[in-house]
Amino acid sequence: MDKHNFKKILKKVEKPARYLGNEINSIHKDTTNENLIRYAHCFPDLYEVGMSHLGSQILYRVINRDEDVFCERVYAPALDMEEIMRENNIPLFALESRESIRNFDFVTFTLQYELSYSNILNMMDLAGIPLKREDRELDDPFIMVGGSCAYNCEPLADFIDIAVLGEGEELNLEVIAEYKEWKKNKTTREDFLARVAKIEGVYVPSFYDVEYNEDQTVKSVKPNREGVKEKVRKRIIKNMDEVYYPEKLIVPYIEIVHDRVVLELFRGCTRGCRFCQAGMIYRPIREKNLDTLTKSVRELVDNTGYDEISLSSLSTSDYTHLPELTDFLVDEFTPENIGISLPSLRLDNFSMEIAEKIQQVRKSGLTFAPEAGTQRLRDVINKGVTEDDLKNTTKKAFEMGWNSVKLYFMIGLPTERYDDLDGIRDLAYDVIDTYRTVHNGKLKKKFSVTVSTSTFVPKPFTPFQWHGQDTTEEVLDKQHYLVKALKNKDIKYNYHDSKTSLMEAVFARGDRRLGKVLLDAYKMGAKFDGWSEHFKLDIYKEAMEKNNLDIAFYANRERSYDEVFPWDHIDVGVSKKFLVRENEIAKSEKITVDCRHKCNGCGINAHEIGKGLC
Repeated sequence: MDKHNFKKILKKVEKPARYLGNEINSIHKDTTNENLIRYAHCFPDLYEVGMSHLGSQILYRVINRDEDVFCERVYAPALDMEEIMRENNIPLFALESRESIRNFDFVTFTLQYELSYSNILNMMDLAGIPLKREDRELDDPFIMVGGSCAYNCEPLADFIDIAVLGEGEELNLEVIAEYKEWKKNKTTREDFLARVAKIEGVYVPSFYDVEYNEDQTVKSVKPNREGVKEKVRKRIIKNMDEVYYPEKLIVPYIEIVHDRVVLELFRGCTRGCRFCQAGMIYRPIREKNLDTLTKSVRELVDNTGYDEISLSSLSTSDYTHLPELTDFLVDEFTPENIGISLPSLRLDNFSMEIAEKIQQVRKSGLTFAPEAGTQRLRDVINKGVTEDDLKNTTKKAFEMGWNSVKLYFMIGLPTERYDDLDGIRDLAYDVIDTYRTVHNGKLKKKFSVTVSTSTFVPKPFTPFQWHGQDTTEEVLDKQHYLVKALKNKDIKYNYHDSKTSLMEAVFARGDRRLGKVLLDAYKMGAKFDGWSEHFKLDIYKEAMEKNNLDIAFYANRERSYDEVFPWDHIDVGVSKKFLVRENEIAKSEKITVDCRHKCNGCGINAHEIGKGLC
């Protein structure tokens, strides 16, 4: 792109640093090398969101270690930038080279959120890449997706060539290695897809046919050629101490959502919360040893200059060596005025002494996620925490000087009743009473309790995948009920837009027929659907009606155990038998113990991909 014109454009847009691409620790290579394989790693949201995604930072450096491959970053341009690009016929470009991704070998998208799908189509269109898979020619890039939503990428089947399932550090490199061999003769696109389909963890949607029953449910998903697996098995990294973890992170010039060093402690989770997709699909648990983490964090701080370190994992307080790690971090980094932050904490096992220790540099509010207001419902979802856990933990926190607490809940959970909503109110008031008890009946001006609720979305590969989502009307009624119940000057209540949650459920449990809906909605203006100010439910309603599909069929309908799911040909290691059993236990309002204490037979330990790791 012409530098002079580029500068003129950047003067007209908000936050021009989103598009510069020459940040500290970014990688640049000679693009005049004709043999260089061009790989666009796209995050279908704004720069500030995508730059905060740890998986993207990992893959960026892993792939760029190969001198023959140039992995560059691409983010969805903000609306003001997109308008200028379209007016001036500027195709979507990669940040590092500022060259059009239309001519790259791979254009890949990370799927972290179902409502980013319209942005994927918009980014492909901005790049001049044919949207439909069948319309692409030999020299067009291969469209590849990965991430948590890729486990059911059926709504995107019309648009993508390849889905990589599971952890990508090794898998992406194997796909690229196969591409290098194919490129020597560059036969047909189908030939390349047939080659990579043999790699464990690679799913090629076009190699499978879907049949439907008269009642619109899926009848079968079967391979349409010889040599293609009946089930595609996810990939995992078996040894977290041996796999590459970046010693550098790209440091942005503007503030991003998570603007800090991120230290990954482990992958997987043993808790077994029945609503949580991540807790199922990322099994088995694999911890990093203490030496690996202490070496890694020192390099990251030295190479970025960040003044905050975030400890990241699905359930950070479950890390076996957390006391030793926090001792090291405090001793090593407090003298440098570098703070330590934690994600939302479990109420049943977190030491407030650790919390006090790691927040010597700067003390922030504490965040806890009880998820449900009553013990009955917490047992249904297998959360494994009690009201006493909340009272004891907040009491300790207030005694140590904390003045604010954030509590996260879900509404619309299976079997939920209005007395469960009353339980949310009661827990919030219990926190206020606990604070008063600690401070001799007084509330300080800076005291606050924040209650946030999100809407339950039934996700694939969870024990609750058979349940329907509450209707929009039911969710709104519950939100309004809580607004009244939590009316107190010391309580702030936030709730998530129920309309976006509705379409999230549609695409989360969707099949291939939704591809036409997505395309029609995009043509009618759908983009940035994850942002409530941009989301327009009416567009999707119209697109669904146009294609003779029903939102309630996907989002609100209960499923039977013998129904074939659109994702049943994907193997995440956790067996369907286990998920059924957990759903039945939920109905009896009983918990399943943490599998660190007792194997619950989820299937991952007996499965080839997880054998010997649990």
